[in-house]
This record gives sequence, C-alpha cells and structure tokens, in this order.
Amino acid sequence: MAKATDSQTILGRLGALVAGFSAEQVTPKALQQARTCILDTIGVTLAGADEPCTRILKETPGVADAPGKALLMGTGRRTSALDAALVNGTASHALDFDDFSGALGGHQSVPLVPLLFALADERGATGKALIAAYVVGVETEIRLARAVNFHHYDKGWHPTATLGVFGGAAAASHLMRLDAQKTAAALAIAASLASGLKANFGTMTKPLHIGQCGRSGLLAALLAERGFDAALDAMEHRQGFLDVFNGKGTYDVDKIFENWAEPLEIADDTIGLKQYPCCGSTHSAIFMMQQLRKEHGLRPDDVAKITLLPHGRRLRHTDNPRPQTSLEAKFSVQYVCARALKDGTVRLKDFEGEAHFDPVIQRLLDVTQASAHPQMRDDAAEQWGSEVIVALKDGRNVSRRIENLVGRGGAYPMSSQELWDKFSDCAERSLPREQVAPLFERLETLEAVADMAQVSRLLEVSPQHEKPPARIVLAPVGTEEAPETTWVP
Repeated sequence: MAKATDSQTILGRLGALVAGFSAEQVTPKALQQARTCILDTIGVTLAGADEPCTRILKETPGVADAPGKALLMGTGRRTSALDAALVNGTASHALDFDDFSGALGGHQSVPLVPLLFALADERGATGKALIAAYVVGVETEIRLARAVNFHHYDKGWHPTATLGVFGGAAAASHLMRLDAQKTAAALAIAASLASGLKANFGTMTKPLHIGQCGRSGLLAALLAERGFDAALDAMEHRQGFLDVFNGKGTYDVDKIFENWAEPLEIADDTIGLKQYPCCGSTHSAIFMMQQLRKEHGLRPDDVAKITLLPHGRRLRHTDNPRPQTSLEAKFSVQYVCARALKDGTVRLKDFEGEAHFDPVIQRLLDVTQASAHPQMRDDAAEQWGSEVIVALKDGRNVSRRIENLVGRGGAYPMSSQELWDKFSDCAERSLPREQVAPLFERLETLEAVADMAQVSRLLEVSPQHEKPPARIVLAPVGTEEAPETTWVP
C-alpha cells in the first residue's frame, strides 16, 4: 500500500487540491451556474420522489429505516444521511430530467446535491459552504472525465456513477472539512466503490446508480474521517481504476491537473440544463424538430417520412424505434421527436402510463428512420449535434441542423421564467403548492442562507400531505409464486 503521506500519487495530489479549495475561488459566473444547477436538481428530485423506483426503494426493508436528521425530500420522513443520499439520489435521476455535462458524458449534479443536502441536514452547513463543496465536487468528476473519456464512456461505463462517486467523496470531504490526507483516503475508498453499467439504461437501475454512488461517496468520506485507510495509488496501480476501468493507453492523467479550477468546470459552456424530461442525447434533435414545426407549421398529417441524423455518440443509446415502456421512451430519439412534432414540446406526462402508444405517435414512428450523421465525426470537438429532415406529402423536404447543443446552457441558457416553469411543474408533484414559491426563492439566493435547515424545512411535507406508501405483497420465501405489487393511488 502507498504511504498515507505520499503526495506524488494521483489521489494524493487530488486530495490536496480538494482540501485546499476555498469558497473565495467561486467566481460570479460559477456561482450563478452552481446555484441554478442546484435549484434545478432539487426540482427534479421532488418530481422523482414518488416514482415507482423511489417508492420501491423507500419501502424495501432496511432502507431508510435508520434514525437520523436527514430528510427524504417531499416527505415527512427523516433518516440517516447515508440512506437519504441513496433514496434522494435515486429520486433525482428517476425521470432523467436532471442537468448534464458534455465533458462528463453524464449528469454532474445528481451525484452531489442529494448527498450534500443529506449531510447538511445531519451536521449543519451554510449555503455558501454547500455551494463550494458542490463546485469542487463538479471539478473533481469532470476533470477525471477529461482524463478517461471517451473510451470510458464507449466501453460501457456510466460516468455519472463511476466518476460521480469521486465527485461525491470530494464534495462530502470538503463540506466536512477533512484535511488533504483524509480527503485522499476518501477518494481512494471511492475508487473501489465505483460502479454503473450503461447496459441498464432505460430501466429503474439507471437512477439507482446515482443513489448508490452518492451514498458510496458519502460513506467514503465518513470512513476516511474516522481513519479508515486505502491505497492512495488506487488510480495508477497496475490493477487500479485507470487500467481496470479503461485500459493502458486510453487515458491522460495530465488532464486532471492542468489549470485546475482555472476556469472552474461548473462555469463551462458544456454544462446544460434539461428542458425536456428524457435522455440529454436526444435534446438537439428535439430542438431541431421544434424549430421545423414552428417555421413550417408542420403537423403529423403533413409528413411522409422523418429522417433523424444525430451525432453517432448520441445515437448509440437512443436508437429505440419502438419503445415498449415509458423508460424506454426516454431513450428513444424516434419517440421524442415524434412527440415534439405532434405537440410542439416534450413534457413529463409524455412518459406516463401508455402515452408512448398514442396512435398518432405510432404512425409517425412507422415513417421515422434514425442513423448516425455521416458528417459528424466521433472524434470531433463538438459531439452534441443533430440534423432532422422531414419529407412532406406535398413533395417538399425541410431540414434543420445544429452542430452542438448541450441542453440549455452556454449561449442558450434557460430564462428565469423557464426555470420557474420547470421547477414548479416538478416540485408540485411532491410539495403543497404554497411551499413551492418560497423554496424557489430561497434556492435562488442559496449563498446567503446561514443555516441549511431553513431550506430543509421547505422540502418537508406534513403527514396529511404525504402520499400513501406502495403496498407490496410478496410471496413467501421458498415458493415459486410471483410477487404482486399494488400501487396505492
């Protein structure tokens, strides 16, 4: 094992940078972006708090049973910070409506925000301290992504989880004020807790990746705080993270440290919020379909054929021409573009019940083809582009193309009204309406919050407003009878 004082290892160096990070390094642009991303994450967590995957998790024996001060958002239940990080983290990604980063190849906020709010509930924190911890967590996970992507992503790892666990450990360590040595140990522990396979995209297990990586990041910091040790060369060791998860010659360690925090990753234009509650890789195509609909007055009955040409990296996990479930529909560029053509946008309700079997949508799917754009190279600097071509029954062809659109960010941020519209639509799924506006206003000025308990109270629901738990009837152990699950409305 490398010595705990070894500052030459990757994690030793990284631990020193994380521990030495100061809230004063958060620039105005970074502050604005961090505050917006945290606000957006809380909204989508509240929207996902009553989703089936979250309900099943909350009602599984041994989960969220521990005593503690950490809130299960959108409920009146409090539990341990570890359990809250697991449940709220799963809820945050349940609808795939959370922000994302082109450089990460995943979602930078959800491994961090539920964890930090749970830790703040348990130990107390200011809004300013929480934001600084969030910012250094984002810096950690995206710098690691720059070192290992896109080989890491293409190999089948889910970077939100496999790299987010390091961001979670860094963020928790910073909020707990661990020194460089203990922070490095937390990161080394996290290296052995990293997991998440893209094979599970489109299932309940994908959001579980997030809950588990948040819990694991927090657990790593809690263990390190108490003196739990780990190999600080867990990244570069011949059987360490880099060679095991990526492979020799497929990563560049220098990219972790080059100009660390100058500028901050959270201020980068590749950070994007989701305007639509589906896989971020479909958003550029949705936006192009919306523009065509608006410019040409397109309606489903006008269409003879639809050709979708996303960047190849965007299509590999969204080429699902006939989604059979709501979760599969979130990863179907064909479905979401058909929905954008029919309705002019894509909403939460479009992934509920049997919305994906809408007869108009089914007819559009019959005439839709998707393939990788032949002019958008895999190794291009910009990898979030799409072209949409619509052949009309009157013989005309209309098309729209965009080279790079990483959600709503950079040169195309969401307006305050759009943020409020999304937040209120999400939050009202769990909170009484009268709590939503005060919560939004408090999160808009999060850096001025002297005690995060003020925010936690606005996320709590009194028992009379809580939805009843799922009623799950399980077959006795040892029988072959299938379990029956009944969702109580």
